[in-house]
Amino acid sequence: MTEKVSYTQEGPIVTITLNRPEVHNCVDGETAAALSAAWTRFRDDTTALVAVFTGAGQSFSSGADLTAAHTLGPCDDPFDAAFVYGGPGYLGFTRLTDLFKPTLAAIAGYCLAGGLEMAAWCDIRIAASDALFGCAERRWNVPLVDGGTQRLPRILGWGRAMDLILTGRTIDATQALAWGLVTEVVEREHLLPRAHALAARIAAYPQSSLRTDKQAALRGWGLPLEEALRVECQLGMSSLPNAETAEGLRRFRERDKPDGATE
Repeated sequence: MTEKVSYTQEGPIVTITLNRPEVHNCVDGETAAALSAAWTRFRDDTTALVAVFTGAGQSFSSGADLTAAHTLGPCDDPFDAAFVYGGPGYLGFTRLTDLFKPTLAAIAGYCLAGGLEMAAWCDIRIAASDALFGCAERRWNVPLVDGGTQRLPRILGWGRAMDLILTGRTIDATQALAWGLVTEVVEREHLLPRAHALAARIAAYPQSSLRTDKQAALRGWGLPLEEALRVECQLGMSSLPNAETAEGLRRFRERDKPDGATE
């Protein structure tokens, strides 16, 4: 992995870290390629169960490196069909939709523009109290092309998503929590420990139904309810006839809770 992105694994938990702190972890072409490789590696590694995504230094990410915009995406033809219909995303991985393992973003400092879009790609977002969120690309006539126009309305609802997308204003961690953009706010020194603790809790659970539930949520969104319920049932039933379910039923009968479970 390039020095611009680090990939570390401790047990079943992977930490993927943007490592360009001198530019608030903005993403150039090399970084985008490294992010794509990191997330593909996590997806395909059977020993890796949960990933924490974060940034080195003072910020999560300020988005695309506009000083190196020529290194990102197709430059000669912005309507390149291969990129539009099958590309990995401007920042390298944001159009990856077949990763059904849990992902958490641990966010401090700037989470702006493409940084916000990358955070929105993750399943769960935890923020440090100094985090700032917004679509700062608005002022430079740079469009949201890493999922922000699609994921932010799903996370926030139409009105709040449009507020961020159209005004370009920033909101702090307290407002992000109130809006549901993040699920927890902690002091900066507790950010990674808390993210890793939550990742460890998730990793301690049986994984097959957890992944089919995430897959059902992703694939069912936007479908008519009747069709989405069929997707849920088909995926959920596929996880029943396996050893993890048999073991889970045994634990239920014997009141033997998984590691990390308190309820």
